[in-house]
Amino acid sequence: MSDPILSVRGLSKNFGALAVAQSIDLDLKPGDRVGLIGPNGAGKTTFVNLLTGVVKPDEGQILLKGQPIQSIRPELRVRRGLARTHQINTLLVESSARDNIAVAIAERSGYAWRMLNYKKQWRECLDEAQSMLADMGIAAIGDTEVRHLPYGEQRLLEIAIAMALKPQVLLLDEPGAGVPSTEAHVIHDALDRLPAEIAILLIEHDMDLVFKFAKEIVVLVQGAVLTQGHPDEIAADPEVRAVYLGRSRD
Repeated sequence: MSDPILSVRGLSKNFGALAVAQSIDLDLKPGDRVGLIGPNGAGKTTFVNLLTGVVKPDEGQILLKGQPIQSIRPELRVRRGLARTHQINTLLVESSARDNIAVAIAERSGYAWRMLNYKKQWRECLDEAQSMLADMGIAAIGDTEVRHLPYGEQRLLEIAIAMALKPQVLLLDEPGAGVPSTEAHVIHDALDRLPAEIAILLIEHDMDLVFKFAKEIVVLVQGAVLTQGHPDEIAADPEVRAVYLGRSRD
């Protein structure tokens, strides 16, 4: 059994009287595929924001490769191997798909990318970006401006950008959000192609996507972990069904 690459203990956060994270514990090991689900307002995106440093916890500890990171800046967490996608994408819509990834590669490599036009380093970034597009199954869109891409391909591009940072832990915040049902299969296929050694936490409302992808599921309700387990156990859990169907629990 390998040690956790990401370990969370007692993570708590209040916004005034509202508790958005209540003593959350979570371990992710290399290669884990964990789904984080819960009703609207459960605190799922807030939890990701706590992990990535966008929001500071009131209490608790976050360990990445055994080292505490809860007090360091978001960009330093990225450099240590923690990357994420966003529920609403943050792409450069007037730039090509290839350039979007190349910018992330340049920043990862410590290059001032705005100064790299026509230089060898920028060409290297572009070549690596094209290779990553191919890995995601979207090599043909390299020259296309992002604003002209179908939304499903934009979501794939954001995953490729996160992968360009060479993460060891990847947090996917609703990669299926806004994707038409006719394009949903491209998200499923792309997640299956992600490197097996990366630990992935998937936050998602699309239960089909979660149950196809995750080997373990964590259910968050009102900022607290209600239960966690194998997808079959979660699907059969009466407490989970009650939460999603809006019934009170005995």
